[in-house]
Amino acid sequence: MAEVYDLVLSGGTVVNHDGEGTRDLAIRGGKIAHIGPVDASRAARIIDCTGLTILPGVIDTQVHFREPGLEHKEDLETGSRGAVLGGVTAVFEMPNTEPQTTTAEALADKVARGRHRMHCDFAFWVGGTRDNVEAIPELERLPGSAGIKVFMGSSTGSLLLEDDAGVADVLRRTRRRAAFHSEDEAMLRERKNLRVEGDPWSHPVWRSAEVALRCTERLVRIARDVGAAIHVLHISTADEMRFLAGHKDVASVEVTPHHLTLAGPEAYRRLGTYVQMNPPVRDAHHRDGIWEGVGQGVADILGSDHAPHTRAEKDKPYPASPSGMTGVQTLVPIMLDHVNAGRLSLQRFVDMTSAGPARLFGIAGKGRIAAGYDADLTIVDMKRRNVITDDWIASRAGWTPYHTTAVTGWPVGTLVRGRVVVWDGELVAPAQGETVRFVQAL
Repeated sequence: MAEVYDLVLSGGTVVNHDGEGTRDLAIRGGKIAHIGPVDASRAARIIDCTGLTILPGVIDTQVHFREPGLEHKEDLETGSRGAVLGGVTAVFEMPNTEPQTTTAEALADKVARGRHRMHCDFAFWVGGTRDNVEAIPELERLPGSAGIKVFMGSSTGSLLLEDDAGVADVLRRTRRRAAFHSEDEAMLRERKNLRVEGDPWSHPVWRSAEVALRCTERLVRIARDVGAAIHVLHISTADEMRFLAGHKDVASVEVTPHHLTLAGPEAYRRLGTYVQMNPPVRDAHHRDGIWEGVGQGVADILGSDHAPHTRAEKDKPYPASPSGMTGVQTLVPIMLDHVNAGRLSLQRFVDMTSAGPARLFGIAGKGRIAAGYDADLTIVDMKRRNVITDDWIASRAGWTPYHTTAVTGWPVGTLVRGRVVVWDGELVAPAQGETVRFVQAL
């Protein structure tokens, strides 16, 4: 007797590891069961995807959902709601919460908070510190652990490990790829006097390109000395891209939509503190250099660095204003607009948002459209033209730096493990998020 599929997506353009083509996708038990023509009589449910493009589920490996401790900005439910509305099927959330995610107990608490309350699947970075260095081999293998994240430069919160010896101690104990916020803390302290009261355009003067480059050079040297794999987050400078091109054997590279899209001084004149980030949005020279890194394959993946703050917090005069902006919900439409503008191919976008994260971090069963893989799918209309507005943003912060931005390419449907979670802008299923699994921690 012929098997019946739970769901068939018919007639869509499927983009996966062997190219693009019009194919049916059959799903059973939350996994891809068949790619190719399917007899309609074998489908319990059919969704006609004619004219739509089906991508492997987008994985955003850098978000700050602020729970526990900072829920007035965001929480796991609101942040993940924004994720799925924007076509993101899994996220890695950051450890600079209150309390910080630096112990097995804190990680287990976050996992418990997220399970069946988050709308997408999830993992949590564990902060690397002097106090937990001996526990790192255990912490990076626990259920729900994305691995170890280190802040070498101070940002939101108090997580900081700035010295070479401390970073080396962490990397000697990691077996998975550790992630780093790379800004030189000593230089940041020395240069604080360069901040100009009320002028956020002085932010990239204080947190200069040299501040980022010097720290990244130190980090790569340490990684080579101890024989560790590292992941350098949110690259913001052309200088780092040129440097990292010579060190791809030890260092993988993340870039963000805001560093690829926004540039000063125009963005600072228009958005003020709402464009303030760590590391900063810089001028067009650096934006162009980051695009060069994408084109040359130096950049491995895209992460949103979704880091919400309330309007009241962002409205404080610089430098009292906090750094951070929303981004998880806008990652897909902003980057699809770049695809339509010819700045990168759709295949490259897929590699940077699904196959790339799976490859770098050893994600089990996600990252491609293939039989036996989780049916995590981001369904988009590449021709649909929409305007991003604040009222579309699900984040508790309620704003986006892309308010009134017109884009071509829009998320239409989000499937997480075979369940249709979002369709045509509407959340259509209750939260059923589960932990992402990793090959090295199975």
